[in-house]
Amino acid sequence: MTKVQEIEVTVLLPCLNEAETLEICVRKALRSLAECGVVGEVLVSDNGSTDGSQSIAEAAGARVVHAPIRGYGGALLNGIEQARGRYIIMADADDSYALSDLGPFIEALRAGHDVVMGNRFRGGIAPGAMPPLHRYLGNPVLSWLGRRLFGLSNVGDFHCGMRGFNAERIRALELCMPGMEFASELVVRASLAGYDIVEVPTTLSPDGRSRPPHLRTWRDGWRHLRFLLVFAPRRTLVWPGTVLALLGLLGVGGLSFGPLSLGAVQLDVSTLVYACLMVLVGVQLVLFGGLAEIYGRQEKLVPQQALDRWIRLLRLETSVTAGLLLLAVGVAGTIGAISYWGQDGFGNLDPQQTLRVVLPSATAIALGVVVLFSGLVGSLLTLRPAHPAHPAPTVVRQEGRPEQEPVLVAG
Repeated sequence: MTKVQEIEVTVLLPCLNEAETLEICVRKALRSLAECGVVGEVLVSDNGSTDGSQSIAEAAGARVVHAPIRGYGGALLNGIEQARGRYIIMADADDSYALSDLGPFIEALRAGHDVVMGNRFRGGIAPGAMPPLHRYLGNPVLSWLGRRLFGLSNVGDFHCGMRGFNAERIRALELCMPGMEFASELVVRASLAGYDIVEVPTTLSPDGRSRPPHLRTWRDGWRHLRFLLVFAPRRTLVWPGTVLALLGLLGVGGLSFGPLSLGAVQLDVSTLVYACLMVLVGVQLVLFGGLAEIYGRQEKLVPQQALDRWIRLLRLETSVTAGLLLLAVGVAGTIGAISYWGQDGFGNLDPQQTLRVVLPSATAIALGVVVLFSGLVGSLLTLRPAHPAHPAPTVVRQEGRPEQEPVLVAG
């Protein structure tokens, strides 16, 4: 009886109308696997090509699967699910990446690293391979943000399209982004999960297509930036909001009793208006950050750990209590201001004095409403209906083995 060898490496190529370059990419990958002495396969995850890419890939020796979800991430999600290898090395099918040199990725994966990122800046970028806007602005800025927001100090090329990873470990993350931001999602969520991430040098050459690339500079750059900011609510919302609110509180506390002098600068009621605004905006940023963290935990976009104590303040009971207290303080201040106005016959008042009570009172009322309803939204985010578990439908792969149909979330 012939023993079937276990596939160690799957080279995954997402594809949408890549007839010009797909064959050479498949042949380069197969040749490199053979040179490395690796039992592997080339898997083309096709996104609905209409130029015959599927038959070209099969003729070159690849296995082709259909990706039902459109988009770069959709094709890769499908390919990761369908891959048979223990390790997966993904790259674009435009003949720009070094598919003929898979050795460094395979060695790093065999050494036990969960994710192996390619670094084109260390390996070499051929003239004309990367637009100047990407090379000197987009990629450096996004890579810097990734390092700052997620502590990825050892990743210098955050958006290299050639990377390898342990298939089982990446499947466990349940990635879901269907567009170009999938590249960011993979490395960000791997980092948040504590995975071991390293880089190896790789090269980038001009692609061999005569048509424009699928990547759109500004649209996809914004999607990457948006993803990075949303996945780091503490650094983008909570910490800036905390600083802003504390500075505002200092201003409100000082100016509520009279004007302040800072050297030759006189601070009075006008500054108090902005101090109240800083408190209101700062607290809202903190609350938005808390809601973002709750959402991330509930949707399993970040590691499922116990919620931090400060996020527990967004429980409905706690937020209702805090909101009502703030409302009570604000209403009490408002009643005091109206009483003072009544004692003066409801005539003209000195705004320098009355605004020191009215502004903090109005701010407290606004904060009370915001905190109360933020708690309501936070509670809604944690609600999950109880549904009976239904068995997933089965699909049959080419060799006739039934397997559970993967469920992909298009986020």
